[in-house]
Amino acid sequence: MPASSLKETRPAEERVGSSFGTALAGYRFLMGDRNFLGLVAIAGFGIASFFVYLSSSSFILIDHYGLSPSVYSVFFSINAVAFIGMSQLTGLLSERFGLKRVVWVAVTGYASTMVVLFAVMATGIDRLDVMAALLFVGYGFLGLVIPTTSVLAMEEHGEIAGTASALMGTLHFAIGAVAMGVAGIFFDGTPLPMVAGITLCAVISFTLAKFTLGRTREAVEAPAE
Repeated sequence: MPASSLKETRPAEERVGSSFGTALAGYRFLMGDRNFLGLVAIAGFGIASFFVYLSSSSFILIDHYGLSPSVYSVFFSINAVAFIGMSQLTGLLSERFGLKRVVWVAVTGYASTMVVLFAVMATGIDRLDVMAALLFVGYGFLGLVIPTTSVLAMEEHGEIAGTASALMGTLHFAIGAVAMGVAGIFFDGTPLPMVAGITLCAVISFTLAKFTLGRTREAVEAPAE
């Protein structure tokens, strides 16, 4: 259907040919762009934190807290509502405050919320309502992080937008897969290892944002796609 019904929006005079070689050149260029990689990694570790939750939450909520599968699905969907609901505000907030400010506030809020959750769990307060409330708030912040960093990462690479998008998605899922695998090593059926993994990813994302958002861009020209 896309091939037969979706029209090309780029003007004919601006289109260029592409090949395996030009794709490789684009990937090589992007892998040397520290600003692009930093922004991708900010979102990547945010996604990784969700992957850690995704891989562990069913065992913890059903086996540890005793929820039924149907109640677990409701619990899981509540976090999705927070994430998707807040992401819908990205355009409005970015227009008013600017993309970088939204990213910084969101990633700071996310990391802070997860640190509080880890501190609570580490002191032995093993309560589902506390964890649910803080995860809801945290994933609301995360819903602002991923779309804004994606826009910032792509905004200077319009000439190779397809290559940049492909590499960004690959790196996001690669970081998430590695984090999920590492977290699985420490899984013991209790919430603390899962929360620790989520918190670590959130703190790494915050640290990357601190360095990436303040970095001065160097003017570079991308190879055509």
